[in-house]
Amino acid sequence: MPTIDEKIALLERGTVDCIGHDELVKKLKKSEETGVPLRVKAGFDPTAPDLHLGHTVLLQKLKHFQDLGHDIYFLIGDFTGMIGDPTGKSETRKALTREDVARNAESYKEQVFKVLDPSKTKVVFNSEWLSKLDSFDMIRLASELTVARMLEREDFKVRFREGNPISIHEFMYPLIQGYDSVALEADVELGGTDQLFNLLMGRDLQRSRGQEPQVVLTLPLLEGLDGVNKMSKSLGNYIGVSESANDIYGKVLSISDDLMFRYYDLLSDLSRDEIGALKSEMEAGKIHPKKVKKQLARELTARFHSQEVALQAEENFEKVFQKGGLPDDIPVKEIDASEDIWLPQLLVDLEMVNSTSDGRRMIKQNAVSLDGEKVSDMKKNVSPQGEILVKVGKRRFCKVVFG
Repeated sequence: MPTIDEKIALLERGTVDCIGHDELVKKLKKSEETGVPLRVKAGFDPTAPDLHLGHTVLLQKLKHFQDLGHDIYFLIGDFTGMIGDPTGKSETRKALTREDVARNAESYKEQVFKVLDPSKTKVVFNSEWLSKLDSFDMIRLASELTVARMLEREDFKVRFREGNPISIHEFMYPLIQGYDSVALEADVELGGTDQLFNLLMGRDLQRSRGQEPQVVLTLPLLEGLDGVNKMSKSLGNYIGVSESANDIYGKVLSISDDLMFRYYDLLSDLSRDEIGALKSEMEAGKIHPKKVKKQLARELTARFHSQEVALQAEENFEKVFQKGGLPDDIPVKEIDASEDIWLPQLLVDLEMVNSTSDGRRMIKQNAVSLDGEKVSDMKKNVSPQGEILVKVGKRRFCKVVFG
């Protein structure tokens, strides 16, 4: 059983803010004495169907609490998702439909258990309590926050100064997120650094209702593969939780040596001492940076697949990129066609790109080849005869068999 100091060191590792450090110590001690686990929550608005490594920074911290025996509440903001989180936005965010929320929420549930133990995780939806609030409750909730306080937020301050519209319902977002903590009687809430205002609102609302205020832990926003911008699917600098083992492994190996240790600190299960030893040995020239990066790539690939699959991805990578060969597990797809197929459409049919516009973009970037020959013509048609090896980017292969 780790000591309180060891627990605190683990839980605060990689965090930016710990609002209520002494409170966290008291809560942990009380939990030890009573055997009652802490209630730890983190909220995710289902704004898109896929999670990436940036999201798993929070999930890893939830796992630390889970490994120490505490109750984890993975809160899906199906109600708040239909408002739209204004955090960091320069304009009013488009609200999601109920259908969008339901579809994305289901996808989240599948992906989150790649990190958290499903038998020890409580998945909750904030519509369970928020949809029961009537107009009187909402007005009373709104009375607990002033416009002046809201305009202290940098994103709202900038929008107000520049004359960009701010909808009244956006002011409600932090209040509603804070009310989630009241409903769950949370002991701890986790969030990104950009969520600090919203997280502190939970403490305020808990105090006003006689609850012990939650401890707030914020974690940094993970930089994407470019090492500059935060990881984002829209920027194309992300590693998706549901991506293939080959893609995850290859993408991790593409990051810089400096960014590698940022990923180790925020995502790895290794201890700080173990990470520090790796860094010291690398800087002393005792171990090559590529070997250290391969270890990280194996760990993260195994987390979302398995150790066996991660080792196979490593073999495939070495075979393709270091020996100039082809991976052993190239998927084969049969296509029944009687007429020529426009190449971008073929890439969509093979599920190698998301859309024909994405296919055209990849061709324009000289990232598509047929039987080893690069294709630069976005109007290219493929004749449906025999077999053809299609490659997109560095790691996506498919053998097409025409019927």
